[in-house]
Amino acid sequence: MATFAIGDLQGCYTEFRQLLDLIRFDRAKDRLWLVGDIVNRGPDSLSALRFVRALKDAVVMVLGNHDLHLIMVAENCVRLHRNDTLQEILSAPDRDELLHWLRHQRLLYVEENYVMVHAGLLPSWSVQQAALLAQLVEGALRSRDFHQLCSHMYGNQPDHWQDSLEGYARLRVIINAMTRMRVCTPEGRMDFSHKGLVRDTPAGYLPWFETPDRASREATIICGHWSALGLQIRSNLIALDSGCLWGGCLTAVRLEDRKVFQVSCVERGGTK
Repeated sequence: MATFAIGDLQGCYTEFRQLLDLIRFDRAKDRLWLVGDIVNRGPDSLSALRFVRALKDAVVMVLGNHDLHLIMVAENCVRLHRNDTLQEILSAPDRDELLHWLRHQRLLYVEENYVMVHAGLLPSWSVQQAALLAQLVEGALRSRDFHQLCSHMYGNQPDHWQDSLEGYARLRVIINAMTRMRVCTPEGRMDFSHKGLVRDTPAGYLPWFETPDRASREATIICGHWSALGLQIRSNLIALDSGCLWGGCLTAVRLEDRKVFQVSCVERGGTK
């Protein structure tokens, strides 16, 4: 039995299947940990979503910002963006089943000393606190009135955590940190405009995982989301988004020994 962490798919279904062949994935005994953004911008989001859903207990995934965007579009809370590739899902005969399954996935997953989240954790959040906060969002997404969350989800404010936050403002900060954040101040104020290289991080900000005295630093965080960062493997960080969508690679890391497996992108140039 082996556990492979993989990300970000973003509809790159062909490369995903090639990667599973490379690691000799056996769904009867192996497990896949997917760091979110299963869909969007790539060429075959529908096949990727259907395949991941069909893996059932062999896969654990957390939601990424593009996965949430699909839910938002399906609920008519936002429109498709120019570069979205979600229409095939929205028009599929099994769209309702797929979207229902997607809404019931985790925002954060903890097992032993590993924490899987799409983007990151704010500096003040311990693993225990982050898990409890993620459960608030998961409960709202799975509820019958989840449309209300969708109608209040988007927005960059508040841009930092306060224990006194309530209602949708509280949920929005949790979602933004766990699915959108790349950089923040040492105090945890987030910037959502920076998508580039670490060396170009705005003054006063730094990568969330390099904030001093981060409360979750003793755990190993497995994440994706930041393609310009590239593959990063450190003692307490496994960042997996190696930019398959933009012509890079799709990466898997076997957690038992941290061996890296990669397949090259099928010739393609994404649009950021």
